[in-house]
Amino acid sequence: MDVDLTNAAWRKSTYSGGQNGCVEVADGYEGAMPVRDSKDPDGPALVFSPGAWKAFVTAVIDGDFGDA
Repeated sequence: MDVDLTNAAWRKSTYSGGQNGCVEVADGYEGAMPVRDSKDPDGPALVFSPGAWKAFVTAVIDGDFGDA
């Protein structure tokens, strides 16, 4: 998925929970959920489809990835 994130308005995801590893998301991209690591704002961003992002968040909440 090719999305221009040049002017993205990043915000800390509510799913970050105030932990050290903070996830930032950029709203306003229909059909896409841009995600990046707040500790590396100049690094790469991943772009998920809304369904894939929802599945990922659900898996994190359900503990499918174990304890971090």
